[in-house]
Amino acid sequence: MRCLICCGLVLILGAGCGGAKKRSSLLLERYARGQLAETALAGGVVNWQLAPVTQTQEQQGVEITVTYASQEYLKKFFSDRTVFKEFAGQDPYFPENLIFYVKVANKSNKKLRLMPGEFVIVDNRGNQYSPLNVDYVTAYAEYKAPVSTLTRGVLEDAHPGYFGVSLPMGRIISTRPQGRFALIQQSSLQSGYLHSGVVHDGLVAFWNPNRLAKRLQLVLTNIKTDYDAQDWPKSSLEFRFAFTTVAP
Repeated sequence: MRCLICCGLVLILGAGCGGAKKRSSLLLERYARGQLAETALAGGVVNWQLAPVTQTQEQQGVEITVTYASQEYLKKFFSDRTVFKEFAGQDPYFPENLIFYVKVANKSNKKLRLMPGEFVIVDNRGNQYSPLNVDYVTAYAEYKAPVSTLTRGVLEDAHPGYFGVSLPMGRIISTRPQGRFALIQQSSLQSGYLHSGVVHDGLVAFWNPNRLAKRLQLVLTNIKTDYDAQDWPKSSLEFRFAFTTVAP
């Protein structure tokens, strides 16, 4: 019986190692609204160096600070155990992602509504990029490392059993990277109302723009405010932050 279990495990892991990786249909979408000829140059690994790193703007009592979150910045950011507790230490994003830390301070006497899903990046080559949500990042994580995730789960949960090593079949079947999912959920800039005096912050993630881009503009658009008695916004704010790419 012990031999049968061991052989079964070898077959499962072997199938995982030998099989072709399947890309989620989410990842087959175009990374940007732009020319088809530009598609192949987006979403790759780029070690961006953007200037200025941090910018602050204010309109109608709404102050927004944007910071380019480099890989070094993110490593320090996710190492904060007071915030992320047992999940601290792992950067859940990839080198294929471009990340910004955004802090919104509502200093006005009116509520406002954020919708980070409508923020965009526009490059100087005529391409526009939309933010990534948690499903896109976790789908990419599963595509990048399905076998290593499976193996790590087996090693963590294996324990002595009647026939030798007891295998955690639940972990073998379910390989969703829960730690990565939790970190992204915790750290992302959330949509919703911000009432007067509230300060809200978080990360906004994109696929890397075209690596040949020389200028990037982060557009925080459709920020609703000045609501009337029927809860209808009478004003919409838009903040544009311009960055220049610096050669490494």
